[in-house]
Amino acid sequence: MHAPEPKPHAARPHTPAQEADVDRSDLAYRRWLSEAVGKVQADANRSADTHLLSVPLPADWGIDLYLKDESTHPTGSLKHRLARSLFLYALCNGWIRPGRPVIEASSGSTAVSEAYFARLIGVPFVAVMARGTVRAKVDLIEFHGGRCHLVDGPGEVYEAATRLAAKTGGHYMDQFTYAERATDWRGNNNIAESIFRQLAAERHPVPTWIVATAGTGGTSATLARYVRYAQATTGICVADPENSAFFPGWRDGDPAAVTYTGSRIEGIGRQRVEPSFVPGAIDRMMRVPDAASIAGIRVLERLLGRRAGASTGTGLWAAFRIIAEMRARGEHGSVVGLLCDPGERYLEKYYADTWLSTQGIDITPYVERIERFLVTGSLETVNPPGGG
Repeated sequence: MHAPEPKPHAARPHTPAQEADVDRSDLAYRRWLSEAVGKVQADANRSADTHLLSVPLPADWGIDLYLKDESTHPTGSLKHRLARSLFLYALCNGWIRPGRPVIEASSGSTAVSEAYFARLIGVPFVAVMARGTVRAKVDLIEFHGGRCHLVDGPGEVYEAATRLAAKTGGHYMDQFTYAERATDWRGNNNIAESIFRQLAAERHPVPTWIVATAGTGGTSATLARYVRYAQATTGICVADPENSAFFPGWRDGDPAAVTYTGSRIEGIGRQRVEPSFVPGAIDRMMRVPDAASIAGIRVLERLLGRRAGASTGTGLWAAFRIIAEMRARGEHGSVVGLLCDPGERYLEKYYADTWLSTQGIDITPYVERIERFLVTGSLETVNPPGGG
């Protein structure tokens, strides 16, 4: 039996399009938004710039080393800039609403800064962090009015933050996705523009290299984009700690690279290549042993009389390697690194010999290499401790 022939569709009579109008304007919300943006911008006017510290090196080397001291921000770290940019970005996109919480996945420092800005504009804040985060950061988040939601491992923070935002009706800030786009990399007193302005009167005003580290990848993206926009020849190097996916992902061109152990250097190094990491803008990467990172900040305390977090040491070791190479080639110039956050947050960790012992970290060979470098300009290994 044959199927019946399909009947042609009857032509629908033409009807005029109906007018439609959906007006979601909310004058009360816009007044709140305007006030919130104004408060965040006022913070930038008070605290956007930070000091550029000179690290003493022998004058006859013809090479200058500087550290951009981001620990002097109101919340004590480089992440203050990022948090400010993220809040402005989310506010102007209409993502943050009065009375609704801001949620963030963090290793601590970004959450401290975001708690500050959340309190500034009067919204609740919840930080999703791994239980191993140092207690000092938890205390600072709570000091600024935030709440901490702890999970077992650093790889769990993303999903937990997403769930919490959905449950509360809040906004998941997601620094790991939005860090590279929230900051105006062309200028507007970002960290790169500030560095170049502060170097203007120095003997090498255009740095040969700027060394950054990567937690989200946003800072290195800002630095790299700005130097290209400014038509400078400055190279951008990213120093990466052990157990981080950024270095192998960049080396192998593999954005899906992962590691199975979290970084011991808080604030940097991730188990996946984060969306805000922009590999094509990076000129060079170095894998830095954790022992070298910690040795770097121990020596830095003697050089500058101040303590810094271990992420500063990761970048400092890379800067020392670059300077040693420049010395070997007879080159002159300047190198800039970052002092990311204060060491007082890590007294129970990187400045505690008992913690180093439990982790099996021996910093002595690296301290000796750095001390020798500061005299000779060479960072060659003697009796190699492995890596570096």
